[in-house]
Amino acid sequence: MMEVRNEQVVILCGGRGTRLQEETEFKPKALVEIGGKPILWHLMRIYYRHGFRRFVLCLGYKGNLIKQYFLNYSAMQNDFTLKLRSGSQQLQSDSENIEDWEITFADTGTDTNTGGRLSRIRHLIKEQHFLANYCDGLSDLDLGKLVDWHHQKGKVATVTGFHPRSRFGTVKVDKEGIVNYWQEKPLMSDLTSGGFFVFDQKVFDYLDDDCVLEQDPLEKLAGDRQLALFAHEGYWQCMDTHKEALALNQIWNTGNAPWKTW
Repeated sequence: MMEVRNEQVVILCGGRGTRLQEETEFKPKALVEIGGKPILWHLMRIYYRHGFRRFVLCLGYKGNLIKQYFLNYSAMQNDFTLKLRSGSQQLQSDSENIEDWEITFADTGTDTNTGGRLSRIRHLIKEQHFLANYCDGLSDLDLGKLVDWHHQKGKVATVTGFHPRSRFGTVKVDKEGIVNYWQEKPLMSDLTSGGFFVFDQKVFDYLDDDCVLEQDPLEKLAGDRQLALFAHEGYWQCMDTHKEALALNQIWNTGNAPWKTW
Protein backbone atom coordinates (compact mmCIF):
# COMPACT_ATOMS: atom_id res chain seq x y z
CA MET A 1 0.00 0.00 0.00
CA MET A 2 1.21 3.49 -0.85
CA GLU A 3 2.54 5.47 2.13
CA VAL A 4 0.69 8.77 2.42
CA ARG A 5 3.09 11.68 2.85
CA ASN A 6 2.13 14.85 4.71
CA GLU A 7 4.50 17.24 2.92
CA GLN A 8 2.90 19.75 0.57
CA VAL A 9 3.93 20.04 -3.06
CA VAL A 10 4.07 23.54 -4.58
CA ILE A 11 3.83 23.69 -8.38
CA LEU A 12 4.54 26.88 -10.30
CA CYS A 13 1.76 27.10 -12.89
CA GLY A 14 1.72 30.82 -13.64
CA GLY A 15 4.12 31.34 -16.54
CA ARG A 16 3.08 32.32 -20.05
CA GLY A 17 5.07 29.60 -21.88
CA THR A 18 6.13 32.01 -24.62
CA ARG A 19 8.15 29.35 -26.47
CA LEU A 20 4.99 27.25 -26.73
CA GLN A 21 2.79 29.89 -28.32
CA GLU A 22 1.17 27.34 -30.62
CA GLU A 23 -0.43 25.93 -27.46
CA THR A 24 -0.33 28.69 -24.86
CA GLU A 25 -2.08 31.47 -26.75
CA PHE A 26 -5.37 30.12 -25.44
CA LYS A 27 -4.40 28.15 -22.32
CA PRO A 28 -1.64 28.07 -19.69
CA LYS A 29 1.41 25.88 -20.20
CA ALA A 30 0.30 23.61 -17.37
CA LEU A 31 -2.73 22.53 -19.44
CA VAL A 32 -0.81 21.60 -22.60
CA GLU A 33 -1.82 17.98 -23.16
CA ILE A 34 0.23 14.80 -23.34
CA GLY A 35 -1.87 11.81 -24.33
CA GLY A 36 -5.08 13.75 -23.75
CA LYS A 37 -4.18 14.86 -20.21
CA PRO A 38 -2.49 18.13 -19.12
CA ILE A 39 1.21 17.93 -18.34
CA LEU A 40 0.25 19.20 -14.87
CA TRP A 41 -1.84 16.04 -14.34
CA HIS A 42 1.12 13.84 -15.36
CA LEU A 43 3.37 15.68 -12.90
CA MET A 44 0.86 15.41 -10.07
CA ARG A 45 0.46 11.70 -10.77
CA ILE A 46 4.23 11.27 -10.38
CA TYR A 47 4.03 12.85 -6.92
CA TYR A 48 0.88 10.88 -6.06
CA ARG A 49 2.64 7.64 -6.95
CA HIS A 50 5.08 8.40 -4.12
CA GLY A 51 2.38 9.27 -1.59
CA PHE A 52 2.17 13.06 -1.98
CA ARG A 53 -1.44 14.23 -2.20
CA ARG A 54 -1.43 17.83 -0.89
CA PHE A 55 -0.77 20.39 -3.63
CA VAL A 56 -0.50 24.17 -3.81
CA LEU A 57 -0.83 25.44 -7.39
CA CYS A 58 0.69 28.90 -7.93
CA LEU A 59 -1.55 30.38 -10.60
CA GLY A 60 -0.99 33.32 -12.91
CA TYR A 61 -1.52 33.49 -16.67
CA LYS A 62 -5.00 32.09 -17.47
CA GLY A 63 -5.12 30.50 -14.02
CA ASN A 64 -8.92 30.42 -14.14
CA LEU A 65 -8.67 27.64 -16.75
CA ILE A 66 -6.69 25.49 -14.31
CA LYS A 67 -9.37 26.05 -11.67
CA GLN A 68 -12.07 25.10 -14.17
CA TYR A 69 -10.22 21.93 -15.18
CA PHE A 70 -10.16 20.59 -11.62
CA LEU A 71 -13.63 21.86 -10.69
CA ASN A 72 -15.00 19.81 -13.60
CA TYR A 73 -12.56 16.92 -13.14
CA SER A 74 -14.86 14.37 -11.48
CA ALA A 75 -17.65 14.92 -14.01
CA MET A 76 -15.30 14.66 -16.97
CA GLN A 77 -13.72 11.45 -15.64
CA ASN A 78 -16.98 9.62 -14.92
CA ASP A 79 -20.56 9.06 -15.99
CA PHE A 80 -22.87 11.19 -13.85
CA THR A 81 -26.46 12.22 -13.35
CA LEU A 82 -27.24 15.93 -13.32
CA LYS A 83 -30.46 17.31 -11.79
CA LEU A 84 -30.71 20.43 -13.85
CA ARG A 85 -33.07 22.40 -11.63
CA SER A 86 -31.08 21.92 -8.41
CA GLY A 87 -27.69 21.61 -10.08
CA SER A 88 -26.83 18.51 -8.01
CA GLN A 89 -24.60 15.85 -9.53
CA GLN A 90 -24.29 12.16 -8.73
CA LEU A 91 -21.38 10.17 -10.10
CA GLN A 92 -22.33 6.82 -11.65
CA SER A 93 -18.82 5.36 -11.49
CA ASP A 94 -16.56 4.23 -8.68
CA SER A 95 -15.12 7.25 -6.88
CA GLU A 96 -11.86 5.31 -6.46
CA ASN A 97 -11.12 6.35 -10.04
CA ILE A 98 -10.63 9.90 -8.76
CA GLU A 99 -7.29 10.75 -7.21
CA ASP A 100 -7.36 11.64 -3.52
CA TRP A 101 -5.85 15.08 -4.00
CA GLU A 102 -6.15 18.15 -1.80
CA ILE A 103 -5.46 21.16 -4.02
CA THR A 104 -5.07 24.77 -2.94
CA PHE A 105 -5.37 27.24 -5.82
CA ALA A 106 -3.36 30.40 -5.14
CA ASP A 107 -3.41 33.42 -7.43
CA THR A 108 0.21 34.64 -7.39
CA GLY A 109 -0.07 37.28 -10.13
CA THR A 110 0.00 37.24 -13.90
CA ASP A 111 3.60 38.42 -14.37
CA THR A 112 5.21 37.36 -11.09
CA ASN A 113 8.65 35.75 -11.22
CA THR A 114 9.29 32.22 -9.97
CA GLY A 115 10.72 33.18 -6.59
CA GLY A 116 7.97 35.73 -6.10
CA ARG A 117 5.33 33.06 -6.63
CA LEU A 118 6.90 30.94 -3.89
CA SER A 119 7.16 33.94 -1.58
CA ARG A 120 3.47 34.73 -1.99
CA ILE A 121 2.29 31.30 -0.78
CA ARG A 122 4.37 31.31 2.40
CA HIS A 123 1.22 31.54 4.55
CA LEU A 124 -0.12 28.33 2.98
CA ILE A 125 2.83 26.11 3.94
CA LYS A 126 2.01 24.24 7.13
CA GLU A 127 4.94 21.81 7.49
CA GLN A 128 8.63 22.44 8.16
CA HIS A 129 9.57 20.99 4.78
CA PHE A 130 7.83 21.11 1.41
CA LEU A 131 8.50 20.12 -2.18
CA ALA A 132 8.36 22.47 -5.15
CA ASN A 133 8.50 22.17 -8.91
CA TYR A 134 7.91 23.82 -12.22
CA CYS A 135 4.94 22.49 -14.20
CA ASP A 136 6.83 21.42 -17.32
CA GLY A 137 9.27 18.61 -16.50
CA LEU A 138 8.63 14.86 -16.21
CA SER A 139 10.89 12.23 -14.66
CA ASP A 140 11.07 8.73 -13.22
CA LEU A 141 12.70 10.20 -10.10
CA ASP A 142 12.24 8.38 -6.77
CA LEU A 143 10.79 11.24 -4.72
CA GLY A 144 11.10 9.35 -1.45
CA LYS A 145 14.87 9.09 -1.94
CA LEU A 146 15.00 12.79 -2.81
CA VAL A 147 13.28 13.74 0.46
CA ASP A 148 15.50 11.35 2.46
CA TRP A 149 18.59 12.95 0.87
CA HIS A 150 17.33 16.41 1.84
CA HIS A 151 16.90 15.37 5.47
CA GLN A 152 20.29 13.63 5.47
CA LYS A 153 22.10 16.76 4.25
CA GLY A 154 20.26 19.07 6.66
CA LYS A 155 20.35 22.10 4.34
CA VAL A 156 17.72 24.72 3.59
CA ALA A 157 17.25 23.56 0.00
CA THR A 158 17.89 20.57 -2.23
CA VAL A 159 17.81 20.75 -6.01
CA THR A 160 17.66 17.74 -8.30
CA GLY A 161 20.30 17.58 -11.02
CA PHE A 162 19.51 15.95 -14.36
CA HIS A 163 21.52 15.25 -17.49
CA PRO A 164 19.91 17.27 -20.30
CA ARG A 165 20.04 16.25 -23.93
CA SER A 166 22.09 18.40 -26.25
CA ARG A 167 20.06 20.46 -28.70
CA PHE A 168 22.50 19.38 -31.40
CA GLY A 169 24.00 16.15 -32.64
CA THR A 170 27.63 15.21 -31.96
CA VAL A 171 30.06 14.27 -34.70
CA LYS A 172 33.75 13.27 -34.63
CA VAL A 173 36.20 12.68 -37.43
CA ASP A 174 39.51 10.87 -37.86
CA LYS A 175 42.76 12.45 -39.02
CA GLU A 176 41.69 12.11 -42.65
CA GLY A 177 38.47 14.05 -42.11
CA ILE A 178 36.23 10.97 -42.28
CA VAL A 179 33.37 10.79 -39.80
CA ASN A 180 33.88 7.93 -37.37
CA TYR A 181 31.28 8.89 -34.73
CA TRP A 182 27.75 10.25 -34.93
CA GLN A 183 25.16 10.64 -32.20
CA GLU A 184 21.92 12.60 -32.47
CA LYS A 185 21.32 14.85 -29.43
CA PRO A 186 23.31 12.87 -26.82
CA LEU A 187 22.91 13.20 -23.08
CA MET A 188 25.30 15.81 -21.73
CA SER A 189 27.72 14.98 -18.92
CA ASP A 190 26.94 18.21 -17.03
CA LEU A 191 23.95 18.44 -14.72
CA THR A 192 21.14 20.99 -14.90
CA SER A 193 18.35 21.85 -12.51
CA GLY A 194 15.06 20.50 -13.77
CA GLY A 195 12.93 21.39 -10.77
CA PHE A 196 11.99 18.78 -8.15
CA PHE A 197 13.11 20.86 -5.16
CA VAL A 198 12.81 20.19 -1.45
CA PHE A 199 12.79 23.27 0.78
CA ASP A 200 12.91 24.03 4.47
CA GLN A 201 10.67 26.91 5.62
CA LYS A 202 13.88 28.93 6.06
CA VAL A 203 13.96 29.30 2.26
CA PHE A 204 11.41 32.10 2.60
CA ASP A 205 14.13 34.22 4.23
CA TYR A 206 15.87 34.18 0.82
CA LEU A 207 12.77 35.20 -1.15
CA ASP A 208 10.79 38.35 -1.85
CA ASP A 209 7.72 39.03 -3.97
CA ASP A 210 9.72 40.07 -7.05
CA CYS A 211 12.69 37.70 -7.13
CA VAL A 212 13.64 35.06 -9.69
CA LEU A 213 14.24 31.78 -7.86
CA GLU A 214 17.07 30.73 -10.16
CA GLN A 215 19.03 33.95 -9.58
CA ASP A 216 19.63 35.63 -6.20
CA PRO A 217 17.87 33.08 -3.93
CA LEU A 218 19.66 29.96 -5.20
CA GLU A 219 22.94 31.86 -5.60
CA LYS A 220 22.74 33.06 -1.99
CA LEU A 221 21.81 29.60 -0.76
CA ALA A 222 24.84 28.19 -2.57
CA GLY A 223 27.06 30.94 -1.16
CA ASP A 224 25.83 30.09 2.35
CA ARG A 225 26.44 26.37 1.70
CA GLN A 226 22.73 25.73 2.24
CA LEU A 227 21.98 24.15 -1.16
CA ALA A 228 22.35 20.39 -1.62
CA LEU A 229 22.25 18.50 -4.92
CA PHE A 230 20.49 15.19 -5.53
CA ALA A 231 21.81 13.75 -8.79
CA HIS A 232 19.35 11.68 -10.83
CA GLU A 233 20.80 9.46 -13.54
CA GLY A 234 17.45 8.35 -14.93
CA TYR A 235 14.88 9.94 -17.21
CA TRP A 236 14.00 13.62 -17.30
CA GLN A 237 12.51 15.74 -20.05
CA CYS A 238 11.22 19.29 -19.97
CA MET A 239 8.58 20.77 -22.29
CA ASP A 240 9.77 24.22 -23.32
CA THR A 241 8.87 24.11 -27.01
CA HIS A 242 6.14 22.81 -29.30
CA LYS A 243 8.63 20.28 -30.66
CA GLU A 244 9.25 18.91 -27.17
CA ALA A 245 5.50 18.69 -26.55
CA LEU A 246 5.12 16.63 -29.72
CA ALA A 247 8.02 14.40 -28.66
CA LEU A 248 6.47 13.74 -25.23
CA ASN A 249 3.18 12.81 -26.91
CA GLN A 250 5.00 10.39 -29.21
CA ILE A 251 6.68 8.76 -26.20
CA TRP A 252 3.35 8.48 -24.37
CA ASN A 253 1.71 6.89 -27.38
CA THR A 254 4.27 4.05 -27.37
CA GLY A 255 2.76 2.86 -24.09
CA ASN A 256 6.19 2.93 -22.42
CA ALA A 257 6.53 6.48 -21.13
CA PRO A 258 9.41 6.40 -18.60
CA TRP A 259 7.69 8.84 -16.22
CA LYS A 260 4.54 6.66 -15.99
CA THR A 261 5.50 4.88 -12.78
CA TRP A 262 1.94 4.55 -11.46
